Amino acid sequence: MHNNAGVIDPLSRLSETEKSRFERVLAVNLTGSFLGTKHAARVMVPRKRGCIVMTGSTCGVLGGVSRSSTHAYVASKHGLLGLMKNAASELGRFGVRVNCVSPYGLATPLARGAFGVGDDAGVEELFERYSALKGVRLAAEDVAQAVLYLASEEGKYVSGHNLVVDGGFTTTVCAASTDDPFAGMQ
Repeated sequence: MHNNAGVIDPLSRLSETEKSRFERVLAVNLTGSFLGTKHAARVMVPRKRGCIVMTGSTCGVLGGVSRSSTHAYVASKHGLLGLMKNAASELGRFGVRVNCVSPYGLATPLARGAFGVGDDAGVEELFERYSALKGVRLAAEDVAQAVLYLASEEGKYVSGHNLVVDGGFTTTVCAASTDDPFAGMQ
């Protein structure tokens, strides 16, 4: 089972973030994965086997890595990692593996909207600028291959793991970027 739904709310300062928007993002990104995991476990536990993979984000690994990532999105992805670890702990005794794949920036409609970039090439260029691994751009196929590994027999002894697919971004991130979308805001 692959929990792969995700949304992001409009960028706003913490003090200006509307509670309803915060709750909507958590409802989709975190509660949605909880419900998917719950119902998959109901099928997998009696069979004594199964695999659940959740889609996280580098925003769930580090705080403040992108000033364009909203508080709700970051909180939901951090929460997702906790959910994955707890589910792996509980379901492992029934032969059910639970893992997470956390990609770095990928050219998707969600990313185009969040960063205000009109096309995939612009999104890819933006993410490559901050990536530690140069000359390679993350593609949807790379994330799919990571999910397939965790769900396959090759990953049969991997559970409770967050496979970060980020080209080294989280090991070298510089939070002191001058690209501040809040620049000029009071």
